[in-house]
Amino acid sequence: MSYARPVSGASRVQPDQPATGSYVSPGTQPRGLRALRARLGGLVHELGKFGTVGAVTYVLDTTILNLALSAGVNPLLAKTLSTAVAATAAFVGNRYWTWRDRARSGLHREYVLYFVFNVVGLGIGLGCLGISHYVLGRVWPVFTTQLADVISANVVGMAGGTLFRFWSYRRFVFRTHSVIAAAPELMTNKLTSSDNDARHDPLTRDVR
Repeated sequence: MSYARPVSGASRVQPDQPATGSYVSPGTQPRGLRALRARLGGLVHELGKFGTVGAVTYVLDTTILNLALSAGVNPLLAKTLSTAVAATAAFVGNRYWTWRDRARSGLHREYVLYFVFNVVGLGIGLGCLGISHYVLGRVWPVFTTQLADVISANVVGMAGGTLFRFWSYRRFVFRTHSVIAAAPELMTNKLTSSDNDARHDPLTRDVR
C-alpha cells in the first residue's frame, strides 16, 4: 500500500481517494518570496548608493547655484550651469559605483542617454523654479528672493527630478544585458536541480 507525502497541516491521502484541495509544489512559494526579497534588497541597495551620489552632487549643485546667484547670474542660467556640472559628477559616480556591476554598453551611448534624461530632469527643476520666481513672484515678492529660488529649484524641483532620474537611469542607461540573457538558462538549471532533489528525497517516494 502506498500513500502520498502529506502536505503540512493535512492528513495522509490514499491514492484512490479524491483530492480535497489543491497541492502546492514544495518550495515554490518560499523560492518566490526569496526572489522577491532579494530583488527588493537589491533595489534598496541601489537606492542607497544612488542617494549617496545624489547627496554629494546636491551639495555641489547648491554651492555652484549660490555662487552664481551671488554673482548676479540669471536664475535660470545659474541653475543650468550648476546642474550641468553636478550631472557630470553624478554620471561618474553612478557608472563606476552605483551600477558598476552592470554590463557596459558604450561610454558614448550611456552618456548621451544620461544627458538626455538629465535634460528632462533639469526641465522639471527649471519648471518649478520658473513657476515660483516668475509666476508666484508676481503675486508674492518673497518668491523672487534667492532663498525662494534655491528652495524651489533644489528642494521641490530636485525631488521630482531625482525620482525621474533614478527610474530612467536604471531602466534605460545602465541596463542588465547579461542578467536578462542568462535568465532562461538559470531558470532551467533551478528547475532541474529541484527535480533532482525531489527524486533523492526519501519522503517523496512511495512507501510500500
